[in-house]
Amino acid sequence: MKNEFEEKILNYMRETVHRPMPAEELAAGMDFSGAELDMFWEALAALEKRAAVIKNRSGLYGLPEHMNLVVGKLSMSGKGYGFIIPDVKLTEAETDVFVPGAMLGSAMHGDRVVARVSPSPIPGRSREGEIIRIVERANTKIVGTFASTRSFAFVTPDDQKLGQDIFIPKKAFGGAKNGMKVVVEITKWPEGRHSAEGQITEVLGKTGDPGVDVLSVMRQYDLSQEFPPEVQEEANHIQQTVMPQEYEGRRDRRDFTTVTIDGDDSKDFDDAVYAERRKDGGWFLGVYIADVSWYVREGKPLDKEAYARGTSVYLVDRVIPMLPFELSNGICSLNQGEDRLSMACEMQISPNGNVESYEIIPAVIRVYRRLTYNIVNKVLVDGEPEAVEKNRDLLPMLETLRDLRNARKKVRHARGSIDFDLPEIKVKLDDEGHPIELIKREGSLSESIVEECMLLANETVAEHMEKKELPFLYRVHEQPSSEKIERLNNLLAMFGLHVQANEDGEIRPRDVEKVLERVEGRPEERIVSAVSLRSMQQARYADANLGHFGLAATYYTHFTSPIRRYPDLIVHRLLRETFASGTMSAKMQDHARGILPDIADHTSQRERVAVEAERETTEMKEIEYMTQFVGETFTGVISGVTAFGLFVELENGVEGLVHVSRMVNDYYEYVEEQYALIGERTRKAYQLGDEVEVVLVRASVEERNIDFILKDNGVYVQGESEKSKKGKASTKKVKSEAAPKKTSSKSKAKTAASKKKEDKKETAKKSSKKAVKAETKSKKTASKKTSDKKTAGKEPAKRSSSRKVNPILEGLPSKAVWPDPKPQASSEKAKAGRRK
Repeated sequence: MKNEFEEKILNYMRETVHRPMPAEELAAGMDFSGAELDMFWEALAALEKRAAVIKNRSGLYGLPEHMNLVVGKLSMSGKGYGFIIPDVKLTEAETDVFVPGAMLGSAMHGDRVVARVSPSPIPGRSREGEIIRIVERANTKIVGTFASTRSFAFVTPDDQKLGQDIFIPKKAFGGAKNGMKVVVEITKWPEGRHSAEGQITEVLGKTGDPGVDVLSVMRQYDLSQEFPPEVQEEANHIQQTVMPQEYEGRRDRRDFTTVTIDGDDSKDFDDAVYAERRKDGGWFLGVYIADVSWYVREGKPLDKEAYARGTSVYLVDRVIPMLPFELSNGICSLNQGEDRLSMACEMQISPNGNVESYEIIPAVIRVYRRLTYNIVNKVLVDGEPEAVEKNRDLLPMLETLRDLRNARKKVRHARGSIDFDLPEIKVKLDDEGHPIELIKREGSLSESIVEECMLLANETVAEHMEKKELPFLYRVHEQPSSEKIERLNNLLAMFGLHVQANEDGEIRPRDVEKVLERVEGRPEERIVSAVSLRSMQQARYADANLGHFGLAATYYTHFTSPIRRYPDLIVHRLLRETFASGTMSAKMQDHARGILPDIADHTSQRERVAVEAERETTEMKEIEYMTQFVGETFTGVISGVTAFGLFVELENGVEGLVHVSRMVNDYYEYVEEQYALIGERTRKAYQLGDEVEVVLVRASVEERNIDFILKDNGVYVQGESEKSKKGKASTKKVKSEAAPKKTSSKSKAKTAASKKKEDKKETAKKSSKKAVKAETKSKKTASKKTSDKKTAGKEPAKRSSSRKVNPILEGLPSKAVWPDPKPQASSEKAKAGRRK
């Protein structure tokens, strides 16, 4: 957790010190002595270690942002260059830092680095940097494909942003054979022109075997379904029934006909609802959330592991839970007919949908019935006789929930809550994990009912704690940057529209929503919606209430999913501290303020990891599904435009690239402000949102590639996909076909111990380069470009192997909402470089 003493030093250096300074002078200026002085030296060393402060050659300490340095995470493009996403930006105008390949040193993708910054020689381009220090290595273990000769081998990383193969001496093969997916531990970092070196620590299986693909992604992101022994032991000792003494101090709501409403395949239930219609036309709404904080106590093994994981991860074929089964599906899950401890938010709501009063209390409930989205839709939407008859006793409450949902939708619409209507794509798998169907799901009434209930509870809890002025954890979604507002307005001007900013350069959510309403049903609806979505910031956790722009909410938190999200668990703990006296002790307040910033940062990062892993496994199966349709024609929509081509999304949610080199009837110029490629001679324009017909010419699971050509502007050679596969197979013994091109064969040869090894390695390198020479460039990173634009400001789905979700309905327990996680690189240049 973040050391308060470190923060005190940083604040002093930011606000008071205006030059590099000796440590002794810093200590004297802050008036430290005695025990505080000892703490100062320890804190300063920790700050220097993580490069929050820099010690220069003269022994003076300063902040990197004032020393022409930048500290941040390196995001590689897969093309041999990278961008540093700074930890600190002094102004909004400060860009990410472009790092040419020659200036990378030995840094690898994901490393935290220090770079010396200089202005770009080309006006309007990003700042440029040279990496001078690696603060923290990100890739101690790497997942990839093993390829060997008799005396040495290489592992080609699955993550092609890593940019170079890992050399494996024969003694470190670990039983791996050609073509196997392996985990390699780095034993020697790259240096100069020498590749990294490693040893095989785990053989996952043969490439293509059932389950190996998803297992590889799990290892790549360091995800495990198993829990450490001490964590599992604690879980095993938790009683699976509520004990009599645990009812004390709780409101008894077991006589309420509470229901859970979730997906058909849901196993863990952390939210239940109950509603009544009042005589005045208003409502009583109770939202009851599993009381996970009662069982997971701070500092215990369960808590430490939950913090480390941060969130449950919903991969295409399995769930990586945040908590062991005994809690997630057992005592914490609100199972039908069983007494369960809960945290309740009970609200009295006016006829116009506003909260008049509320209570946040510990309670005990017994879920009356487990319902599903399908059942509720059959009752309320279809009026299916059998479903209605089976749930006739609940019909009045379900109708009440529907009416309350309608009222709350009106309230949110009036204040400007932005609604991007994105469908959900779920991959259906067979018993061996092969995709057999892509199912497109639109939002339904039943999901919307639960979403509105959860949103209201989240807002109510956040406002409750903010008005108490107590430390708390919020879910925040900030204003779009002025640069993105300007880009959006440049596009809107083409259609006679404009989003007006105030004198501070800020816009209102209502104005964005009005624009979306005006273009609804018009030809420009697709492009305006897409660019508006990309203009959004990404939501995150914070220890300060910054509001939620997308929801147009002044107060917002995550209260409703403590089984699967660590921030919700923290929210429950903080609420519990207030139950006895209405406030927190001074000691607890100090403790909370000390730990919440780190919790917010860590859980935001873990959420992004989860989204990346979920997306990668889903896209992997989508590509596998599409291999059977090579040569067929599809109708799609242009979902992205870059200088190197068009990204086209099909009706089933699959997206692929039409490379500009395959557009044969003209030379095409990228016109960024119009989001279009325009022919020099024909003036034919392909613009974001346009509908096009494409032919699928290639689908490569290994390279995460889907390639299209335009049906009326491209040449398809029958069987070209099969030819490329044959070419790869012929070199498979030497090396994986996905081998990055940037690694020098000369540098690899130098890592061998003898000339004989050098010769063999040189041959292997040349052979593998031929195997991949002009076939394709990694889609894995290109697909992250797609995810950047599709998930800006959104949240991951709970229980589906889906990629698209409703980006506004934020943070709900079994639904998907405001998925924010953009992948790490925020620079437009980084995105454009991902696949050229």
